[in-house]
Amino acid sequence: MDKIYLQGCHFYGYHGALTEEQKLGQIFIVDCTLSLDLEKASQTDRLTDTVHYGMVFDCLKKHVENEKYQLLEKLAGVIIADIFRQFLPVQTIKLTIRKKNPPINGHYSAVGIELERSRT
Repeated sequence: MDKIYLQGCHFYGYHGALTEEQKLGQIFIVDCTLSLDLEKASQTDRLTDTVHYGMVFDCLKKHVENEKYQLLEKLAGVIIADIFRQFLPVQTIKLTIRKKNPPINGHYSAVGIELERSRT
C-alpha cells in the first residue's frame, strides 16, 4: 500500500490528565501516515486522485488546538475517526502524538502514544 505522511507537525494544545497541562498548555508533535492506493494519482497528476495533505494537516490542527482531552489516546482516536470520515481513499492510519515537556520529573526527549487503525 502507498503512503502519504506528515511528520513533525507542531501544535499548541491543552491536553493532559494534570490540571497544569490543561491550564498552561504545551507543544504537541504529531506524525501521521496514511496508507492508500496512489496509483491513479501517479498516472494522472490530478489532486482529485489523491488525498490533499494540506487538508489532513488542517484536520490535525483543528483537533489538537481547538479541543481539550485528558488522554492523548482520546485525541488520537478522534483525529483518526475524522480522517476516515473526510478522506474515503485512506485505508490505514498510523498516528503518533508526543509531548516534549510534560510535567514529569526526569530526562527524556518526549513522551507520547501511537495508534494504528484500519478502515472497517
